[in-house]
Amino acid sequence: MSPLLRILALFRAQIFWLALGLICTVAGAIAAVALSGSAGAVFASASLLAVPFLLRALGPIRVVLRYFERLVTHDALFRALADLRVWFFRGLAVRVAGGLGMARTGDVLSRLVGDVEAQDVVYMRIVLPLACAALLLPLMTALLAGYDLTLAAIVGVLFVLAAFVLPWRVAQGALAGGSALSLGMSGLRVAVLDSVVGLREIRAFAAEGRMLALVQGKQSLLLAAQSVASNRMARAGAMAFLCGQAAVLAVLLMGRGYGNAAVPLVFVVIAAFEAVALLPRAGAQAGSASAAAARVLEVAEAPVLHPDPAHPAALAPGHTLRFENVSFGWSADRPLVFDGLSLDVPAGTRIALLGPSGVGKSSLAALALRMTVPDRGRILLGGVDIATLAAVDLRHQIGWLSQATHLFDDSIRANLLLARPDAAEDELWLALEQAQIADAVRALPDGLEAYLGEGGHRFSGGQARRIVLARTLLSTAKVLILDEPCAGLDAQTEREFLATLNTAANGRSIILIAHRLTGVEKLDRIFRLSGGRAVAAAG
Repeated sequence: MSPLLRILALFRAQIFWLALGLICTVAGAIAAVALSGSAGAVFASASLLAVPFLLRALGPIRVVLRYFERLVTHDALFRALADLRVWFFRGLAVRVAGGLGMARTGDVLSRLVGDVEAQDVVYMRIVLPLACAALLLPLMTALLAGYDLTLAAIVGVLFVLAAFVLPWRVAQGALAGGSALSLGMSGLRVAVLDSVVGLREIRAFAAEGRMLALVQGKQSLLLAAQSVASNRMARAGAMAFLCGQAAVLAVLLMGRGYGNAAVPLVFVVIAAFEAVALLPRAGAQAGSASAAAARVLEVAEAPVLHPDPAHPAALAPGHTLRFENVSFGWSADRPLVFDGLSLDVPAGTRIALLGPSGVGKSSLAALALRMTVPDRGRILLGGVDIATLAAVDLRHQIGWLSQATHLFDDSIRANLLLARPDAAEDELWLALEQAQIADAVRALPDGLEAYLGEGGHRFSGGQARRIVLARTLLSTAKVLILDEPCAGLDAQTEREFLATLNTAANGRSIILIAHRLTGVEKLDRIFRLSGGRAVAAAG
């Protein structure tokens, strides 16, 4: 249960609302039991004409408490889950700044949505009912002990079984099944997302039947896990119901000598057991909630591969970028990408790095942005080792534009402000002018508020790339790394884009990474990456 306790600890930011919800829930449970007992007393008196004042008051009180209980507890839970999603995303962003890598998008989505939502069990179905049970147990047994100690002991033991022992035992047995349920849901989401994203290729190769069979297979695994969980919850609910009925039977049999006084006792016992009736089912759900919590924590609390230094250095005024004898490989079982690479990019210069796929061009960009670190050697920005800088400071100085740079399904304005949230209106238009896309944006009915669509699909490839360029130019970065920025564009659009870049990036250092040059770039130096080193190709 340690993952669930860790999730509860993460809810502490909403402690006020959670505590208020707890108070409303406990007060509502006490009011319900008191109302039930009072109704039993009136029923036992065989007179419905003289309804006691307490009963008249408890009815409206119970209704009001029930309303505020639902209002406050759900609001508290939604706040806590929202905080949990933000915490998860922040942890994910720090740990996969260079992309998801080997992580599957569908699996990460499943953790962010499904596994986080599963944590509603912790507060609503475990903490709140347990708090009610902890308070109702002494109150109920004290009331029964006033009549018969043996009866109080029997009912108390049955209550403990239903509210504490049975849920705990069920939760222990549900842990393995909970893991299967979480993995089944994740597997189905991964398969569905892959099928939707790759639908064009599936249709092109007439593979609809095979992909459907794959999705159905994942669905069958999930249904099997859900069936096991459902049966477990049904058995737990039945056992709790039997405990409650046994308690009522004990009161009826042993309270016969107390005459009409036994009737309100029966009502009190019924109400008390109803207040904790769902705890055994919650115990069954706790297994899947715990497995889901472990999956959330696994990603959000994984070790940070390249953490910021404890005391980051200050940025230097200059922005010369220098690679000094850098050796780097992505893993020990693969050849080195760089072996003694040295490269200078003086402030304000433009260089090109050429080479075939796999030679390490994109690896150089990853090293400069400190999305990974060299095995040996160092990288300096303005004479300061980037390993001593805070990542956020470094990435404010080095901008990155690649063939796969993402445009969000949001407005043009929101996409631009990603680079600099405090940018003024005229600065947005200036960046669009520099990227030579401002006229196209002005022609849109909504202007800057026009939505780009998923991946920028509402615009042509060249237009989308110019919007990405405008976003990059809007940033404060002094060094721009352009990693195959024209990939996928036709020759004419590529030439126009690079011609725009020549005039738009004045005063900034440019590192153009490409397979080849089109002949319109304004460059100071050209290097070829070969044998893990940068070799000057032209001056």
